[in-house]
Amino acid sequence: MELHEALYTTRAMRRVRPDPVPLDVQAKILDAAIRAPTGGNAQNWRFLLVDDPEVISQIGPLYRHSIEQLWLTIYADRLAAAAEDPDSEESVQMVKVQRSAQWLADHFEQVPLYLFGFVQADPTGGSIFPAVWSAQLAARAEGVGSSLTVVLGVFHPDEVFDILGVPRDKHWLMACCVSFGYPTGRWGVAPRRPVQEVSYRNQWGSPVGFEFDQPLWSPG
Repeated sequence: MELHEALYTTRAMRRVRPDPVPLDVQAKILDAAIRAPTGGNAQNWRFLLVDDPEVISQIGPLYRHSIEQLWLTIYADRLAAAAEDPDSEESVQMVKVQRSAQWLADHFEQVPLYLFGFVQADPTGGSIFPAVWSAQLAARAEGVGSSLTVVLGVFHPDEVFDILGVPRDKHWLMACCVSFGYPTGRWGVAPRRPVQEVSYRNQWGSPVGFEFDQPLWSPG
């Protein structure tokens, strides 16, 4: 796959089929992940693949509760604003995100593969998220969709550690959980606010120096 196609079309793909992800594909995903930059070249992270239905079934209720809490707390204001002005572009996008995230929560046990990322003594994620993103790009190259979530680490870290048998005496932190599966929808370039609205140069608020409203890459 051409690099820019992977970069522009790798987005959160939560709705996936229950078909298993073959082991050789999983191997390519993880092998790409471990080649990513890591602080001090220490590789102070661990990746735990979960495809056992019994294990997934234990985590599913925790994930659903985490998503429920997310709607009631962090996203409460945005959801209320969307309900008040449902026709605005921002509201439409917010509702789409909520429905997609809720689909994953409601069908957690049907997703064939999860990757849990753990890192030692680095709450910033700077040492592990490059590796996780490489895993997601590698998955995209194999036609596998993915979606990163951190809510389990926010609302139920202790329970997940117990379920997965993560040692408590080595200072491991759960950085994220990534779902993987063959998507039911189509790949595409995600709509985003243009660069000039979210970027500056040299000083906060100063123009970045270029403006464009359409992606600089498009399929075909």
